[in-house]
Amino acid sequence: MTQTSALSGQKICFIGAGNMASAIIGGLVAQGVNPKSIIAAEPSQERLDALHAEYGIEVSTNNDASVAQADVVVLCVKPQILQVVSEALATSLKPNALVISIAAGIELGSLENWLGQEVAIVRCMPNTPAQVLRGASGLYANAKVSTAQKQLTSELFSAIGLAEWVDSEGLLHGVTALSGSGPAYIFLVIDSMAKAAQDLGIEADTAKRLAAQTVLGAAEMVLQSELAPEQLKRNVMSPGGTTERAIQSFEEQGLPEMFAKAMRAANDRSVELAELLKGN
Repeated sequence: MTQTSALSGQKICFIGAGNMASAIIGGLVAQGVNPKSIIAAEPSQERLDALHAEYGIEVSTNNDASVAQADVVVLCVKPQILQVVSEALATSLKPNALVISIAAGIELGSLENWLGQEVAIVRCMPNTPAQVLRGASGLYANAKVSTAQKQLTSELFSAIGLAEWVDSEGLLHGVTALSGSGPAYIFLVIDSMAKAAQDLGIEADTAKRLAAQTVLGAAEMVLQSELAPEQLKRNVMSPGGTTERAIQSFEEQGLPEMFAKAMRAANDRSVELAELLKGN
């Protein structure tokens, strides 16, 4: 796949070189982005050497020098140190540079205070399947972000999966509850299905593979079909059959309500953490 027009000619700098930065970089390179247009800055020379060896990107231990040449800066550091990192970088940003933060809970108001009120900033809530290029990212931009910069951001995160814009910053809490925390819900489902299958006599590794592939296949059907998930569910349920019996058992035990309650709890905790991080 060739490099897309929005990313063409853009110098992209990653501050932090952990798992998520590595996943995004890998996705960009796989999509045809020139590795020489990507630079990663990180205190750990070992991580930098690993990224350079795997993807051929530029690396540096100097944040300021790396940011100074970048059109796009992706902040991939822990929320607890983002203020210190951002304030240190503020004077090194190029005019009209785009800054993207993937730090959970750090709101645009805080980022604008640390980086500057005129800086174009996007908040992104990615998730861990980005590591296998099947991520789901929620995006929200401040008023300084141009249409072209939004397109660039969409293409950047589409390199690691699905990227969706939300209409208000507060909705990122819901994205956190849905796709941010969601992989853990599905891991629980797969583990539960596999263990139940073992109780039915299926060997452990076989049960795990069948459960995981079933979830993968069902998810792909949802993404490719024009039918709603509810209808796809009904299409599997023959009257009086095995699927109908299983679904009835789930519904009698309140599974839909359990998901709603769990996701509300995750959403509320995201709001609480954002309030705590405001004080940093």
